[in-house]
Parts: sequence; C-alpha cells; structure tokens
Amino acid sequence: MHYFHWIAGTILALAWFSRIVDAAIGMPSVADISRPEWDRDPVVASGDRLSANHFPANPAYGHPRVSIIVPARNEELDIEQSLTRLLELDYDNYEVIAVDDRSTDRTGEIMERVAGSQKPDNQNLPRLKVIHHRELPAGWLGKTHAMWTATNAASGDWILFTDADVLFKADSVRRAVAYAEAEKADHVVLFPQMIMKRPGEYMMIAFFQTMFVFGHRPWKVADPKSKDHMGVGAFNLIRRSVYDSVGTYEALRMEVLDDMKLGKVVKNAGFAQRNVFGGDLISIRWANGAMGVVNNLTKNFFAVLSFQWPRTLISAFGLGFLNLMPFLGVWLTHGWERVPYAVALGSMFLIYLGMSLRSGVPAYYFLLHPVSTFLFIYTLLRSMFHVLWNDGIIWRGTRYPLEELRKGMV
Repeated sequence: MHYFHWIAGTILALAWFSRIVDAAIGMPSVADISRPEWDRDPVVASGDRLSANHFPANPAYGHPRVSIIVPARNEELDIEQSLTRLLELDYDNYEVIAVDDRSTDRTGEIMERVAGSQKPDNQNLPRLKVIHHRELPAGWLGKTHAMWTATNAASGDWILFTDADVLFKADSVRRAVAYAEAEKADHVVLFPQMIMKRPGEYMMIAFFQTMFVFGHRPWKVADPKSKDHMGVGAFNLIRRSVYDSVGTYEALRMEVLDDMKLGKVVKNAGFAQRNVFGGDLISIRWANGAMGVVNNLTKNFFAVLSFQWPRTLISAFGLGFLNLMPFLGVWLTHGWERVPYAVALGSMFLIYLGMSLRSGVPAYYFLLHPVSTFLFIYTLLRSMFHVLWNDGIIWRGTRYPLEELRKGMV
C-alpha cells in the first residue's frame, strides 16, 4: 500500500503541478479584448482583400462586413432580448440572420416581430433577416442545418456563429473584429461570461472550467505546432473564405459538438486560430442549478468520447482518480506520503484561484470539488446510458440515430 500511495501521489502531483505551471506561463498570452487598447475600429491590413459582398459603411476604415448567425428552436424566453441586443451593436457594417428551426412555440413569431420593428442599416437595408425551417432534411442535425442555410444567405466577409440565449454588449463585435484583423486571425473564439445565480451552478461550472483548462490548454491554440483547438457555440467568428475552405457546415452536418469540431477542422487545415477573453462583452445563463448543468451535458458527453463505451468507462475512472484521489490520499495517508497528494491539491486550488479572477466563481468552491466530480462522473455515465438505450440522441424533440452520428463524426 505504501508503494501505491507513493506512485499514485507522484503521478497526481506531476499532473496537476505541471498544468498549473503551464497555465501560469501560457494564460497571460491570451488576449483580453475588453481592455482599452481594443476599444477601436477594425482596420483591414494593406493588401488584404474583402469579398465581393463587402459593403463598406466607412470607406476611411474599410470595415469588413459581419454576418451574425443565430439558430433557434423553441427559444421564446430568450430570443427577443438576444436579437434586440444584436440590433444595438455599435458596429456599422453587419447583418443578423436568425433561423427559426422548426420551433413549436412562439420563437418564429417573436423573430418576425423584432424584424418588423427594426431600423434599417446605413445602406437603408433591413439589419435582421429571418429564415423559417419547417422540415429537416435527412442526414442533418437541426442546428447544423440552420447554420448552413443561414451562411448560404450571408453576405459577410466574417461569419459569426452564436446561440439564441447569448447577450451581446454594444462594442463586442467591433472589438472582436478589430482584434481579428490586427492579429491576422482566421478564427476567433470569445469566451462568454457565465451568469450564475445558484451555488450548484457555481460548483459545477467551476469544475467544468477546471477540466477545460486541464484538457484543452487555451493558451496553446495559437501555436500552429500544437493540436490544441477551440470552438465555443456562443461566439465563433470565422473568415468566410476559411469557412468555405474547410467545407462549410456541410462537413459538420451530423456533429453534436459542432462548435468544437469547427475549431478542430480550422486548426487542422492550418489556419490561424485565437482565443480571447472579453469580460462581460458577451454573457449567457448556461444552466439553472447543478442538475441543469447535468442535463445540458448529458447530450454532449458521450459524443465527446466518440460514442465509445469502453473509452467512456475508462474516462469515468480517470476522472475519479484525477479529481478524488488527491482528497482521499491526504486523508488516508500519513507523514511524507501526504506530500505528493498535498502538492496535487495545492495545484488544484491555484487553478480555482486563478479562475476566480476571471469567472466570478469564488476560490472556496474548491472545497466542493469532490461533490462536482461525482456529479460529472454521473453525467458521463448517464449520457452513455441514454444514447445506448435510445440508440441515438433525442435533442429538442428530434431523434438522431447513433449509427448516423458515428458516421458523421469528424
């Protein structure tokens, strides 16, 4: 048993300590576009060409046109506020294309009402366009089909994919495009601010962010030599030419994790990808309570593991070992055997402390890390069970067969 604790503790200490060191070195390189230096208009670099669809509202700057894509299915509670915020952006050359994806509530009606009350843009054209889908073609997820359809009607040099419950501040798009043009980026991911109201939400989102930092290394995304990639459904800003080059959303038509997979195909194709922080430039209430997080992730978790049940069981064990064993080791061991476990716990706490400076989750939620670990393992196994039991995913009232989901994976 002594040998086990020394080996297990050393592995955990190295894993957590190396990640906090890596994060401490790399995270400062991730830009924050809410800072004053990015409060400016975008300037297209000399020699860069805009698309034939570009409508320069300000010839002195040549602002690129942005098409904002908003897919929505049964979003009557959020869609009006989201679209209204988008119509209040201070950027001068953009359009919003909202897609009512077979909604059975008042989503489509609300979209039309907002569109009917809008003011025209600088070219005296409607800023918001609404597309209604009544049927879903075979071989598509509803969301990916909605985004593909919208981009086919888009006129922008940049495409911004977002969700129907995201709230934008007026300067968010202007700052993001200014950063993208200045850095010559092809794909920019802006991390949203999570709106949290219940302790369970703080606990679960803190754990999710910890695992996100541990597994995805946002600071490595800009490194063309690394395989780290990123995509966030709330804000995926991509050059239209790059979007076309990677096969459009037609290449991702059966991808449950379409946002991350968009980031993957962009990175694999060798284009320049960047992550940025933005404070409260965009915000979202992701879930209602701890079980709301569990329900939201149940659809996705088995897809993360490529719908492979052996890999899922191994991952569940790995989650338990990585996140629970440091707490158990400090409690069960004595003397010097506690040292490596303590190093792992200390490193874990420092990640919580670092995240608290940006996410608003107090560092003391570290004490609830074991509870959230159990809930995440439960979510992982629940996701696997649901997909295997239903032989597919039931998402927003539509069933997608497991065989088709596996075939459509990137």
